[in-house]
Amino acid sequence: MIWFKEYTVSDWDNRIGKTIHDSLGIEIVGVGQNTVEGKMPIDERTFQPMKILHGGASVVLAESLGSIGSAMIVDPEKYYAVGQSINANHVRPGVKGFANGIAKPIHIGTRSHIWDIEITNDDGKLMCSCRLTMAIVAIPKK
Repeated sequence: MIWFKEYTVSDWDNRIGKTIHDSLGIEIVGVGQNTVEGKMPIDERTFQPMKILHGGASVVLAESLGSIGSAMIVDPEKYYAVGQSINANHVRPGVKGFANGIAKPIHIGTRSHIWDIEITNDDGKLMCSCRLTMAIVAIPKK
């Protein structure tokens, strides 16, 4: 297991409340041995004018999953994680149901983490593939 301590889905319920996650309906639905899973509705909150999933909403879901993953890896008393770079390839439009994301680390260093995030529709078809780099920042000593 790669996590700093044992985490569950409910550990994130209070931390993501009253944030962009609430606005877009993002939920964390799974924490695995080395994965973070979440979902986001494809509806009027996440549509672009053509009534398909907005690419920016997909990026928010992807960065959220990777950010939560990095936050679970580091000692929260000593470090925090911030997004440094994200790349997204939009493969297929989302038109209904949920955008389902799974984040998997491909590099866990002391100063950076890199995540691969795949977002699929309810039929399991790839809609977006993202690569996220997280910077690991030391909390200044008081």
